[in-house]
Amino acid sequence: MPLSQSQLSMVERARAVGGGRQGFALSESACAYIAAIIASDLGLSANFPELPTQLPPFFGDASIEDMEIPGVPFLALLERLVELSPDADTYFASLAKLHKTRLKFERILRSQPIPTVDQVGPRALLEFGKLSPAALSAYLFWRKWLFDIDNRAAQETGYLFEPIIAAAIGGVPVSAQKSPVRRHADPQKGRQVDCVKGARAYELKLRVTTAASGQGRWSEELEFPRDCATSGFIPVLVVLDGTPNPKLAALQVAFEAEQGEVYIGTTAWRHLNDMAGPTMARFLDRYVHAPLQALLEEATPRLPDLHLKMQQQRIEIAVGAESFDIPRAAGEESLMGENESDTLPADVDEEVPGV
Repeated sequence: MPLSQSQLSMVERARAVGGGRQGFALSESACAYIAAIIASDLGLSANFPELPTQLPPFFGDASIEDMEIPGVPFLALLERLVELSPDADTYFASLAKLHKTRLKFERILRSQPIPTVDQVGPRALLEFGKLSPAALSAYLFWRKWLFDIDNRAAQETGYLFEPIIAAAIGGVPVSAQKSPVRRHADPQKGRQVDCVKGARAYELKLRVTTAASGQGRWSEELEFPRDCATSGFIPVLVVLDGTPNPKLAALQVAFEAEQGEVYIGTTAWRHLNDMAGPTMARFLDRYVHAPLQALLEEATPRLPDLHLKMQQQRIEIAVGAESFDIPRAAGEESLMGENESDTLPADVDEEVPGV
């Protein structure tokens, strides 16, 4: 059965160039690769004899740009996938979003420029004399470059993490400009919401920590459930890591005081899986839950040695006994504007696939 017009539109949004000039549009071959991964994930590979039996792993050390299957018509693949598993279209859109963002970040790593003396020079006054001027300038350049990369990663993750979870459970993220949740202290202003599904407004968090944060920001978080309740929504807190601490307890009290729902740790994942259904629950487990759980289990406060080395056309990074290279594209400009932020864009509900 051919895809419907709404499904075709969803596919085109998923394939289209992402935000910024470093965004990617997915090729026919890249989409065929994603469809093949989905067939494998759902145990449907036997229905697609034209696809390779060995695929590069989605999370692997190969270049993401090389993850393609040429010569296989993509839409025909997706049509057959949807016939076999009706939620395969949303699965494709969500996985395509993740793939595009990883492609974009790979390009960011290649092109993020090394800082200049104008950017870091005054900072030398804080540590001048600890190293020679040549060594201190190199240290400051490396430190600023890593900070810039991390800033870009935070921005791209902000556009990705909550939206793909929202899509998986059949909801939609909304920006403050379009939000149906209004601030109780000023109803003219909206609240950004990680996911709205029916009468529920979700706050999605990986972890709530005791780390110091601005008093204003913490007050904003505590006011979220009241804003939801006064706007006619049930506030729902989902915290994926259940490590207890006083701030998490305070947030839970705030949500429950407004007759909200709270899901923490294993109950959080169970709730998301129940909302997603069997197909998208598999997506959440494979592409969100498993990677994050591995990171949470393996993270250690004792950091291994870190070595950075710049070659003519690549940067070598070694962490303990493991290493990888970042190819560098000479002449590509960084596209991170000074005024870019890590908040969700106003059109996030239109850009996120599957909604």
